[in-house]
Amino acid sequence: MITKRIIPCLDVKDGRVVKGVNFLGLADVSSPVKLAKFYSENGADELVFYDITASYEGRALFIDILREVAETIFIPLTVGGGINSLDDFDRVLKCGADKVSVNSGAIKNPDLIAAAAQKYGDQCVVLSADVKRVDGHFCVFAKGGRENTGIDALEWIKRGEENGAGEIVVNSIDTDGVKGGFDIELLKSVNDIVNVPVIASGGAGSIDHFVDLFREIPDIDAGLAASIFHFGEVQISDLKKKLKDEGIIVRI
Repeated sequence: MITKRIIPCLDVKDGRVVKGVNFLGLADVSSPVKLAKFYSENGADELVFYDITASYEGRALFIDILREVAETIFIPLTVGGGINSLDDFDRVLKCGADKVSVNSGAIKNPDLIAAAAQKYGDQCVVLSADVKRVDGHFCVFAKGGRENTGIDALEWIKRGEENGAGEIVVNSIDTDGVKGGFDIELLKSVNDIVNVPVIASGGAGSIDHFVDLFREIPDIDAGLAASIFHFGEVQISDLKKKLKDEGIIVRI
């Protein structure tokens, strides 16, 4: 069994970390720099930084805050939000990101993933898919979950892997912020069709939900969460101890 990664996510709006439910009702949490430093020092394996309104507002990602976050931490950093071109990839990587996450930009320009993978390597390109059930089908949503593209999510994710995405983040809008557990049905469906690392996002509400995730889908690579870490409901050290006690391999 591969070593499982625990990844906090910073959803950043107007320079502050925010969190909502089902991608709605965003509430202010903290400074991204302050939180990033805390997670880097307290057992997080990686960190994800999303500028969650960049695509919707049609602007570039907040570079100044990103650079400060990157200079503060000592763990891998994945950055997304408003990534629409190779220039955007270049700018974010030069600010200190290790990987770049693309979502709406790839929907608008499906060739972006292949071009970025060719220029920077598959390991730098992360396809982030916001997925919601519509009439019993998994559909891809764009612009921070605001717009139903009508694209079949499983076909889209498989195509992203074929185009060179080296990692997939699956964000379940149905379970986001609800804290009822990860979307196991969706995650299994994705994990079964790709051969690159898959990160589960959306729904974590307790330590047991991570145990369930790695038990139900032994091949999945990582669990990502936001509010349970931000509000101190779960400490990463406690989570990792429990996972280790359950025979799940983590970095302590």
